[in-house]
Amino acid sequence: MKKKRGIFGVLLFIFILLQLNIVFAEEPKAGAPAKQEATASAQASAAPASAPKNDAGDTAWILISTALVMLMTPGLALFYAGMVRRKNVLGTIMQSFIILALISIQWVLWGYSLAFGPDKGGIIGSLAWFGLNGVGTDPNPDYAATIPHQAFMIFQMMFAVITPALITGAFAERVKFSAFLVFTLLWATLVYDPIAHWVWGLSGGKGWLNNLGALDFAGGTVVHISSGISALAAALIIGKRKGYGTESMPPHNVPMVVLGAALLWFGWFGFNAGSALSSGGLAASAFVVTNTACAAAAFTWAVVEWVHRGKPTVLGAVSGAVAGLVAITPAAGFVSPMSSILIGIMGGVVCYFSVSVIKGKLGYDDSLDAFGIHGVGGTLGALATGLFASKLVNPAGNDGLFFGNPSLLVNQVIAVVATAVYAFVVTAILLKALDATMGLRVSKEDEVTGLDLSQHGESGYNF
Repeated sequence: MKKKRGIFGVLLFIFILLQLNIVFAEEPKAGAPAKQEATASAQASAAPASAPKNDAGDTAWILISTALVMLMTPGLALFYAGMVRRKNVLGTIMQSFIILALISIQWVLWGYSLAFGPDKGGIIGSLAWFGLNGVGTDPNPDYAATIPHQAFMIFQMMFAVITPALITGAFAERVKFSAFLVFTLLWATLVYDPIAHWVWGLSGGKGWLNNLGALDFAGGTVVHISSGISALAAALIIGKRKGYGTESMPPHNVPMVVLGAALLWFGWFGFNAGSALSSGGLAASAFVVTNTACAAAAFTWAVVEWVHRGKPTVLGAVSGAVAGLVAITPAAGFVSPMSSILIGIMGGVVCYFSVSVIKGKLGYDDSLDAFGIHGVGGTLGALATGLFASKLVNPAGNDGLFFGNPSLLVNQVIAVVATAVYAFVVTAILLKALDATMGLRVSKEDEVTGLDLSQHGESGYNF
């Protein structure tokens, strides 16, 4: 009886929030930037009648946002490193840090051109912008009419950097560094760049999901579903850690995890609000809902864990915060604050049970829950965007709350399925090929020793 009352109370609470969402949703104030396109990272401020011209305020905001998103990768390194055992701390940090260097080079040479360059059949960009050829300091109105093209390019670079870094949480503590480097370079080129073009490509024609009308404000499909589903493929193909399920493998340093999560929360404002590509009202709206969803998910995860396991943990609260950030990412430029609370609550509940219950029942070793948070949370957020996106926030949204435009939800489902299937299949092929040619896993002896000493000849035991 108590459980039924509790469920009824939750449903009643959600119903009240939905009504408040309708009442309190406001029209954007005059001067708020309009969406040029249906996708957020491919969006720009409304173009002026004259030729595109750099705006100092918009440019400053995007450069600051770029720095914020860059900080997320070191933040992720600390977040992940605190959760592994002490013998793998430096190896885990190294994976995120070296990705920042590797993908920065790849993006300049060919990654940006493949992802955002002149469209080829809605599938991929051409190599016309190889080495940033033609990517200068004048605006490219296809993407952003008030900031330098290079500013847009480097903002998108930081998304390309952190996405493969998220995958490392699935195979932490057991992959050879050499195989990891090759996999990262191939994955960024063959998985991330094409999906980014599908969703955000606009130059000389739209990517096919963009043309379909699928919405992804800041990377629910492009970043989180692609990395989360790829993480699941990696966990299944690489296999479990030695001793998984029989040995205790608790996080070695929870304060380090909290520090990493705090940096992620901080940097995520650049991730989501920066995707407005201007410093106006849409950026402010995305900023507010990002913080709100994160807070709602952190609190929800803690409460659910408290009820389910008897105690709320610090690790659970920070995991909930990340789950909320993931869930709100695709919706950040399309939903109201009240809707963001609902998205955060759903993210906290669904990701908690994915990590704490479903993973154990299925038995796969997703070491740091890359799939459980990013794959599941990204999918939830993408679908929630189809339900909660509102024209009161953004012209690309629904006519009304829930099914005001049913085709939008259908488009979101198509985007989720296409992204998940493509990412899983190509990732699986890459991992199988690398395992057959150079081997993916370290030896059993090296795994027991730890990646710090076996792969890098260093020790992080002083942490």
